[in-house]
Amino acid sequence: MLVPGPHVPARRLAPRALTLPDLFRLRCVTSADAPAIYERKGSAWVPMSWAGFFDEARRVARGFVALGVKRGDRIAVLGPTKSPWAIYDMAAQLIGAVSLGIYPKQTAEQIRYLLEHSEAKVVLVDEKDELENVLAAAAGLGSLLAIVPWGAALAKDSAPRDARIVSPDVLRGEKLEDADLDASLGAISPDDTAILIYTSGTTGPPKGAMISHRNILSLLAGQESVTQFYQSDLSLNFLPMAHAAERVLGFYGRIDAGVATAYARSMSSVLEDLNEVRPTIFGAVPRIFEKAYAKIQSELEKKPAVVQKLVAWSSSVGREAARHELEGRAVPPRLRAQRLISDRLVGKRVREAFGGRVRFTVTGAAPIALEILEFFWGAGLPIYELYGMTEATVATHSNRPGATRLGTVGRVISPMEARVAEDGEILLRGPWVFQGYYKNPEATAEILKDGWLHTGDIGTIDADGYLRITDRKKHLIITAGGKNLAPANIENAIKNQDPLVSQVYAHGDRRAFVTALIAPSPLETLAWGKERGLLAGPEVETLTRELLENPAGRSAALNAAMARVVSHQDFAARIREAVRKGNQRLAQVERVRRFTVLDRDFSQEAGEMTPTMKLKRKSVEQGHASLIDAMYDGGGIES
Repeated sequence: MLVPGPHVPARRLAPRALTLPDLFRLRCVTSADAPAIYERKGSAWVPMSWAGFFDEARRVARGFVALGVKRGDRIAVLGPTKSPWAIYDMAAQLIGAVSLGIYPKQTAEQIRYLLEHSEAKVVLVDEKDELENVLAAAAGLGSLLAIVPWGAALAKDSAPRDARIVSPDVLRGEKLEDADLDASLGAISPDDTAILIYTSGTTGPPKGAMISHRNILSLLAGQESVTQFYQSDLSLNFLPMAHAAERVLGFYGRIDAGVATAYARSMSSVLEDLNEVRPTIFGAVPRIFEKAYAKIQSELEKKPAVVQKLVAWSSSVGREAARHELEGRAVPPRLRAQRLISDRLVGKRVREAFGGRVRFTVTGAAPIALEILEFFWGAGLPIYELYGMTEATVATHSNRPGATRLGTVGRVISPMEARVAEDGEILLRGPWVFQGYYKNPEATAEILKDGWLHTGDIGTIDADGYLRITDRKKHLIITAGGKNLAPANIENAIKNQDPLVSQVYAHGDRRAFVTALIAPSPLETLAWGKERGLLAGPEVETLTRELLENPAGRSAALNAAMARVVSHQDFAARIREAVRKGNQRLAQVERVRRFTVLDRDFSQEAGEMTPTMKLKRKSVEQGHASLIDAMYDGGGIES
């Protein structure tokens, strides 16, 4: 177990800082000897102090200057969430450069777009396969000065292929001199762009959101009223640093509070790392909790009926006790006694799966089902749902201790303002609304109108100020009968009924009724097929290992294996039951009348998902138009 400091409130520094590098220097001086980063080396988790972090960033900063990077130039980083990413990012900030992240496992075409559009001067890349794509993307790109592999051996082996390949040794020399550092920080304005975050591009090419130092520091200062950190807190981080929430809240937020992090060794080791690191806080996208919940339900199905009933009772007790606490009511004595029993049966085991020390977790970026939130709260694992968007520097609303209403994304974070337009769209105004889209004044003018940021999200604000998001404005289904339906509501009602379901796409715009495409969940489908002898053990082990290493990847071999399983008649019957249960939670007009089970999951490879695993609805509709049309002609499966 890693315990980085005493259990006393953390000292937040954002209110004292003018820029991100100013905040970084303040933290590294204030907490010089305290651990900033833990990484697994051999069998031990080895710390890097804040002072050591600062020294490494100063070395890289001097290297960037030697490569010709100037204030305002863009530096791109492509690699896993590890200490080099953090060092490169803060080194760029120290010299006033603008840092941007590229999601791992992107195609050469996607990388080309980002490098060309941003006019990046330097790109830092980790793995050999990623370097191959970067080299293909960089061909003929005159704005790019240097391609820096993270490892010296990779740089040496690849050097003959492109004259711009530079050894990372250039970033490991002397530190940036004090006088040069002071001059650099003094030249950076709070209103300079600090980072470019490229949106995931659900409806077109990604747009580069310009976020200033002032935007970020204003947000971090506002977070002090939302979350209390302690010097003893420890986070486990694994989400891509190209993700806006991981970058701003997860990384810059830790610098503000001085909270140490342990970086997971890989996506496939997260569960093992959770049990070794035993974090007190962490953030994750809803899919992580959905998968954990699905895994629990899947394992429960294999247990005897008496065990299933016992677990169901324990879970209901935990949920009821949590409802009392969330509503500020005392837990009745009988329920309190029952909870002690239920906690030993279920709650403690759930918490231990996340390391056993978690004080709270946060989630956002996509809707999460109420039943999943209630399950984890009932197990003593608080999940605080928040809301925001890249264009509002990640977070504008949050549930928080003492002010949580499950099923909402919480109240607005002061001094931000929020209101609902006449058409139901959520509008935002305040100090962390972004500067605009890089090189795209038309898109900027479209989203920033009359002094308000137009989010494109539809929602309601109740009398107590809690915001409830319904769906994206452009995603609303308007049926042939004129009813406005939110597809997210329909999709979530079905998706969470069975762990075999990965994604649901609800369709019904200008149609007489709602239909759905249902994509199977890879890991669960493989396990289901193995149990029934449809897939061989070694094949399942190979594909499972592949998925754990790259959870978003959907290889041809995986798709072929899944197709063999999905074709089994019992699989369709299982999905039909999930649709039936989901429909029971929906109004009559929302219910899915016919559905089709796809023989594979939606994927980035097919252009159906973004790097953040959001559905590209238009691409799904176009790619599966014949299946959708067939359901309205009597095809598919009747629910």
